[in-house]
Amino acid sequence: MERKDFLRSLGAGAAFALTFPCLNGCSTDSEDLEQFPEPDGVDFTVDLTAPESSPLESNGGFILVKSDPGLGYTDIVVARNLEGELIAASQICSHQQTEEVRFLAQDGGVFSCSTHGSRFSQNGTPLNSVTNNPLRVFSTELNGDSLRVFES
Repeated sequence: MERKDFLRSLGAGAAFALTFPCLNGCSTDSEDLEQFPEPDGVDFTVDLTAPESSPLESNGGFILVKSDPGLGYTDIVVARNLEGELIAASQICSHQQTEEVRFLAQDGGVFSCSTHGSRFSQNGTPLNSVTNNPLRVFSTELNGDSLRVFES
């Protein structure tokens, strides 16, 4: 049997069974794909004089911070926005819970996930149709050379 005859003999049912996982692979908002847990109980400080904090000296710079070193992954993006304010958000994207959120100075400063292109305003509001779920944003408080990042 030739390949085209074999494929024709499979019929629509087999074609659907083979293509459905591909088409459904990147759904708009899948709650069952929690690859990385959302940070919880966030309350930590960042020493702004530490060498690893040097990107925060410039507007548009950002760093990735472990809010709880025991968790074993980086989960918070701390950034200095274009107005010079220090802001923080979850690195875990609200679209499909991948830990790829970064701060981009383009377009006035937005949080962006490289996995599927989700973009969020600095207050966490989705900016495109990739997701309707807001990005989790944290409060910040500057005390001298220490920045406190916490849940309100």
